[in-house]
Amino acid sequence: MWTATINLLSLLLLWQSVRADTNDQTSAKVDRGTFDNPAARLRPRFRYWLPDAGVDVQTVQDNIKAAGAIGAGGVEFLPFYNYGGQLSPEPTGANWIKDGFGTPTFHKMFLAALEAHKEAGLKMDFPLGPNQGQGVPADPSDEGLQWDLEPFSVAVTNGEFIGQIPGWGAGELIALVSAEVLSTKNISLDTSGALSLFGAAQSSYLSLVLKNGTLVDWAKNVSPTGHVSLKFSTGASHRLFAFYQFLSHEKNLEYSSGNAESIWDNGSYVVDHYSAQGAQVVAKFWEKYILPDGVKDLLKEVGNYGWEDSVEIRSNISWTPSLPEIFQSKHGYNLKPFLPLITFRDNNINIQSGSPGAFHCVLDTPDQGLGYFNDFRGALAAAYRNYLEELTNWVNKELNLQMSAQVSYNLPMDMEANIPFVNAPECESLQFNSNIDGYRQFAGPANLAGKRVISNEMGAVMMKAYNLPHSELLGYINRAVAGGVNQVVLHGQSYTGDYYGTTWPGYTAFNYLFSELYSDKQPSWSHGLGDVLNYTARVQYLQQSGVPRTDIVIYNKVSGTDPSFPTLYSPTDLIGAGYTYTYLSPDNFVLPQAIVKDNTLGPDGPAYQALVITSNSNLTLDGVHYIQKYARAGLPVILSGGDPGVYAAHDSRDTPAIKQAIQTLKKSHNVYCVSAGKVAAKLQTLGIQPRVAIQTNGTWYSTWREDAQNGMDHAFVFCDGNASTGTVSIPSSNAPIFLDPWTGQAKPILEYTRHGNRVVIPLSLAANQTVVIGFTDSASNSVQHASQLPQWVAGYDYSQESGIELHVSASKDSQPLVLSNGKRVSLARTDVPGPSTLSNWTLTAEHWEAPSNISDAATVAIKHNTTHHLSSLVSWTEISALRNVSGLGYYSTSIKWPPAGHGSADGAYLILPAISHAARVYVNGQKAPPIDFSAPRVDLGPYMVKGFNQITVVVPTTMWNYIRGIAGDIQTADVPLQLFMSAAGYTTLPSVTDNGLIGTVTLVPYAKVRLE
Repeated sequence: MWTATINLLSLLLLWQSVRADTNDQTSAKVDRGTFDNPAARLRPRFRYWLPDAGVDVQTVQDNIKAAGAIGAGGVEFLPFYNYGGQLSPEPTGANWIKDGFGTPTFHKMFLAALEAHKEAGLKMDFPLGPNQGQGVPADPSDEGLQWDLEPFSVAVTNGEFIGQIPGWGAGELIALVSAEVLSTKNISLDTSGALSLFGAAQSSYLSLVLKNGTLVDWAKNVSPTGHVSLKFSTGASHRLFAFYQFLSHEKNLEYSSGNAESIWDNGSYVVDHYSAQGAQVVAKFWEKYILPDGVKDLLKEVGNYGWEDSVEIRSNISWTPSLPEIFQSKHGYNLKPFLPLITFRDNNINIQSGSPGAFHCVLDTPDQGLGYFNDFRGALAAAYRNYLEELTNWVNKELNLQMSAQVSYNLPMDMEANIPFVNAPECESLQFNSNIDGYRQFAGPANLAGKRVISNEMGAVMMKAYNLPHSELLGYINRAVAGGVNQVVLHGQSYTGDYYGTTWPGYTAFNYLFSELYSDKQPSWSHGLGDVLNYTARVQYLQQSGVPRTDIVIYNKVSGTDPSFPTLYSPTDLIGAGYTYTYLSPDNFVLPQAIVKDNTLGPDGPAYQALVITSNSNLTLDGVHYIQKYARAGLPVILSGGDPGVYAAHDSRDTPAIKQAIQTLKKSHNVYCVSAGKVAAKLQTLGIQPRVAIQTNGTWYSTWREDAQNGMDHAFVFCDGNASTGTVSIPSSNAPIFLDPWTGQAKPILEYTRHGNRVVIPLSLAANQTVVIGFTDSASNSVQHASQLPQWVAGYDYSQESGIELHVSASKDSQPLVLSNGKRVSLARTDVPGPSTLSNWTLTAEHWEAPSNISDAATVAIKHNTTHHLSSLVSWTEISALRNVSGLGYYSTSIKWPPAGHGSADGAYLILPAISHAARVYVNGQKAPPIDFSAPRVDLGPYMVKGFNQITVVVPTTMWNYIRGIAGDIQTADVPLQLFMSAAGYTTLPSVTDNGLIGTVTLVPYAKVRLE
């Protein structure tokens, strides 16, 4: 019965508390809490920016506890040091040698942060180094630090080279390669608009076409002084390319004392990310300097994830000394003669996109030598895996915790290949541009590997500091969830105390370049942000339960993942019909979960019902063999838009075999060819239905999870774009229920129909709105529901005592309510007052301003009130006295109840305009439940009294409009706000933005009608 359903949901999946362990699978038992109140581990956390370890310990502990008090599950404790010193050096008065990462001062601070988490019942993530976590203080001669491979080149004149080779002394010579040059051209690069955070962009490069078969390594001929004598044919042009490896001494925390008496004197060095030795440097540092004296035990108790950020390390060519051996083992031939072919765009392909390399060499072959280039990147991915596995194993075994990392992207490799090799792979909203298709590229390998958590660094938006509305943030969160993400770490929380060279509003990570700076200096901190956190926690609670099922898998193989994550499947047919899909690389086909059973791929995980190969994808020889095996085992394979291409390898000797295998595949059983955009139609003819079929006049995305252990399956549905209506059709024999992430409540769905084995539910969704539809084993279909519901049924309640109680608004229409048993019930009510617009609002604006001593960064705000009488609800920017004001808006009006001269009414709904930032509603001083910011409405019935009723809507603003007005007085760590923005290429600040309650507020009275 519905009663059983509600009772079950009130306890929803309440598990016995279990300590953290290293089981990262969807089947892992963790302390989940309840749907209404998820446990700390399942809640969103803040990335917490610690300015340095010398700040006030008590303030840090208070900040952590304050985050937990409003609904966060803890923090990701990030020692920031002004972005590792890249944004600005240590400010006057700071001492990063004494207070650097891993120092005794840091140890004390780290222990205090753990203690705060324990006292507040929270869980802490921790980077394994300062800044992005990509290195630690170390002896600069340690061979586990980052290596670089630098190329030098010189043209050979008159057919011979006699002398010292180019670049001699730059490092250890790895190869000296000669090649015949067929053409040379200088190519200019556009450097306009490039940010200078990662160094100046290069203006040009040399493009060279080399003759195939002429590349020869002469390194053995080089003398100990770097001299060589070589002769070439005089009828052709030749060049020499010299390659040297060396420790780069790249730092993720940049400062220097001018001496090297200890490892604390020179910051933190990036470790080798392409060997286990690099991970061992990190592990040994932690074991010696951080874990002793109580930290290890406390980490085991309250720690969550060891963590590494997106890899933002620079080099000439990504390298480790063992790479030639890894390459030889993987590909069966010698890398060194082909090094000229990997000198371009094989560094950091994101942050060094403006500095791809001094020369770009290709061959005069049909594939231009792309096979060698691809093979290098494949070997590099294998080397990176050695690092990931070593680091993950150490966190697992030493701390009994799990490892999270932003895997691969930014690096010149196939991101999807290595996602399965950390416990909780993480992506980010900034780099992924909140693109659902991009998230699906990331989620596929993690889902196939059975990972319980797919994390996201959420909410970094350029030029939105102190100016990111919560509704915009929720849009980013909802898009990530639709793409497969089920955990977010919010970017980020600020230290609220005083800091060197820093004015109010306090230490601001990234010097106002990125959002967001969450703390009690934001008016929404105690007035709505908690509602956002609780909504997100409940969504994560559901999305971390059971197993994610996905309808379709799309094949995707690249040598290097595009760091902008563009949409790969551009037709809209799959989305329009409701098919969910993610991507897999053929590298993922070697996973033990990549088997076909009952005509599905990955039967214990996503259970893909078909594999799609688009014409713009490239097949490897191993990949096409796997696909042939899958088709023979019963998995439908669909080639869309024509034959796929070939993924080049070595000298492309496999190309004929791959092309022949494609032709054989096309003739095979279970393999189908369709035009682009016709995949959904073919799936329909094959009888493959979406698990959540969608019909809508908008764009909706869904996810589907099955939880057999707890008897609870659910669909998450997200309206991306404008308000729209439609239906979802889901196969289930159980009665559906709505799970409300805003309130933590569950109630039966009143209106739905059954078609065969599917439940069809009509929905009307606002822009950015979500609904969660659950199905439980204990739900019964014996209770009547409506198959047709008049639109003037404004809402309904359910209780065990009263059953279904409809809230019927005014109507003269005679359309009946039709029950599932065919019974028709007339609900026309002419005695209920009609809707009315609430006007004559009084706005009490609480101004939040800087203290008179603007260097007092610890002050929350100086506050004072002004009163404004409003005939209509407009943005503060349209009220002259509030244009540059930030703070809290208390909007008040009163209504007489019941309305005079009208019939009876039992209650009313307050319908608010869409909320841009946050809002809370109070009726006669009583706080109403949290509202859905996308479709805000409140049932006033439980709070109304006869006579006059006071309605108050408390609306926080962002702080930007005020901060913008005093920008000339603001600085962080000695750097003025405006000076930094100008240096970053922004000559003007963002303009003021709309704030406040904007639009029309409507009162919709209703009468209660019990559904018998």
